[in-house]
Amino acid sequence: MRSILLDKIGSVTLNCQLAREVRVRDEIDATEGSVVAVRVLTSKSTYNQLELPSGRMSKVKPGDVVATALGHRKGLFGYSGHLPEAVSPGDRLHILNIGGVLGVCDSINPDLGEPFACEVLGQVLHFPYLGERIGVAAHITQGALTTDDPLDLNDVPVVVVVGSSMSAGKTGAACAMVQAFVHGGLRVAAGKATGVSLRRDILAVGDAGASPTLIFTDFGVVTTTADSAPRVARAMLSRLASDRPDLIVLELGDGLLGLYGVAGILDDPALRGAFRAVVLAASDPVAAWGGVELLRHRHSLETTVVTGPATDNTAGTKLVEAQTGILARNARSTPNQLAKVVVDAVGLTASWKEPGT
Repeated sequence: MRSILLDKIGSVTLNCQLAREVRVRDEIDATEGSVVAVRVLTSKSTYNQLELPSGRMSKVKPGDVVATALGHRKGLFGYSGHLPEAVSPGDRLHILNIGGVLGVCDSINPDLGEPFACEVLGQVLHFPYLGERIGVAAHITQGALTTDDPLDLNDVPVVVVVGSSMSAGKTGAACAMVQAFVHGGLRVAAGKATGVSLRRDILAVGDAGASPTLIFTDFGVVTTTADSAPRVARAMLSRLASDRPDLIVLELGDGLLGLYGVAGILDDPALRGAFRAVVLAASDPVAAWGGVELLRHRHSLETTVVTGPATDNTAGTKLVEAQTGILARNARSTPNQLAKVVVDAVGLTASWKEPGT
């Protein structure tokens, strides 16, 4: 066991509340969520920042000693990587996302270049036994919320935001709706139930006025899967509903055909029955049409409203409505109109003015 000084701490490790100086050991638990210290070996000119536990972004450079968490990533527009079977000091692994998830990179996105390569330094330890210097392998389940809560919504309506893919405008739509709901006099809670650990999106929704907010990492999950996502979503909604907001906005990261467990949530009878409104963010009219069809025929869910880049101008909005038969409202240009469609669908009332009136 030895001491090392961390230059940066990845936000994926937030539950562990790490100090700058930590103790590490050579024996490493090669399990998803295990906290590992690494030294960055390479430089990058793009995708070269790390999200800190505060939510701030910090540029990463060669020589930085960083606290990360082992995990996997299946980003369709980013890096894809897996959890190694074994990890030892001196091994070379990769930082797979801005939140600090560490694994073996399988595939890159040409726009992002190679991921940061890192030398493994050791297993970060924590010391749970008061007055004893017995170190235990740090893991992001340390201090995490439990996922065994039964679904109990206290009659709070849930608005689920899904996307045709990554980067389809889900978080932008969630933020626009939350701000409009809050301006209309409603108390809004929000959660992000699927994806790979990064707090940026849920922090943005909180900045828009949602409180409380939760993300799957708060439940000790690095990257959601078809197995973990429904369990996390049930526990998340129950905790958010216990604060008795007027409604909950639940974002499902990734797309309808992604690999992070979105389909598992939409196919769960209890969760599906809790969704009073379904907001589909789509990148283009074909994605909008396909998303509506997938939701209807594969998941038995009717789309309430379509938003996203497919609705960025009048031509796209009219085309989406004509081809899908679903209302389309843009989150950036007409946020109050989008919010009104959703408020009406869940049976609430709100009052607000259009910007500039």
